[in-house]
Amino acid sequence: MQKTKKSIAKKFKITGTGKVMLRKPGYRHFLRNKSNSQSRRAGKDVCLDNAKQVATVKAAMPFANF
Repeated sequence: MQKTKKSIAKKFKITGTGKVMLRKPGYRHFLRNKSNSQSRRAGKDVCLDNAKQVATVKAAMPFANF
């Protein structure tokens, strides 16, 4: 039986259309040291474009609905 890689499941999200979204790390604390523009950019999820990375993430999350 396949198991979900929990470390990957916490960092990535698979959308309903099958895209793989990534939340940028490093923006949960120590935000006072970061500029406002950095914080604004970090609030947005990033879509993975590299097909090899997308395949790796999807293989590590066998029970995700995509």
